[in-house]
Order: sequence, then structure tokens, then C-alpha cells
Amino acid sequence: MNTLIVACPSCKTKNKMVAIKQHRNPRCGKCGISLPMAGYAVPVALTDQDASQVIREADLPLMLDFYSPSCGPCRTLAPIIDKMAHQFFSRVIIAKIDTSLNQLSAGKYGIRGVPTLIFFKNGQVVDQIIGALPEDALIAKLNNFIRT
Repeated sequence: MNTLIVACPSCKTKNKMVAIKQHRNPRCGKCGISLPMAGYAVPVALTDQDASQVIREADLPLMLDFYSPSCGPCRTLAPIIDKMAHQFFSRVIIAKIDTSLNQLSAGKYGIRGVPTLIFFKNGQVVDQIIGALPEDALIAKLNNFIRT
């Protein structure tokens, strides 16, 4: 899993944390003040080893982007996914999984083409999008996903 380095606004200590925990109101390890995570938010990189557990234990709705680094539409969608991690921070967990390295997860969810976005609530699949949507359509879809 990917990690983040977050500077405390109070004591300036650099705090290292696993990205999946960015939504859990982390506190500075030195002074205990709540860390301002919205500016540091990133999509959580998952693997075959941790994807099922993260999906099952997610305390927020989760959008999982199945992608491949060699896929043109995936590369086009990547900056939008990064932007959405900031925009929807603390309302949705934005995660991604590289299908070229994590074929078990891709097989488990029947991924036949990338990009594929799967939306989870309480560990259950509630929706799926295959292909790259324009940014405004994807944001509208995510807003609707949060409301339902």
C-alpha cells in the first residue's frame, strides 16, 4: 500500500501513514493535533493481498478504479481520479488497482476491460462503469453514489 508524509501544522513534525488510514482523522504522533488530510489525499493503491480486506472494512463508500498503466484511456482518467481523491475526501474512499500486476482481483470482479470503476458500499458492489467517462459525468455519478 502507498504511504503519505504529512507535516503537522502545529509542531511541523513529519508523520508517515498508510494511505488507507487517511480517512480516519489521523493525529500527529508528537503533539496529538488532528492532521489536515484533505490537501494530502491520494487514491489508495491496492494489491491482490489487501483489496478484499480494504473493501470489506471500508467505513465509507469506496470507488475502485481497475486500470493498466499501458492503457491510453486509463492514463487519461488518472489525473481525474487523483483530483477526485481531493474533492471527495472524507466522503468516499478513492482506490485503484493495477490489473497488470493484480490479476486475481481483476478476475474476482470479472474485469474484462480497463478502465473499469466499481462502486462499493458496506463491502458490496452497487454499481460499475466500464470505460473512461468525462470528468463532469464521473463527478455527477460519484455525487449520486454518495446520496444513495
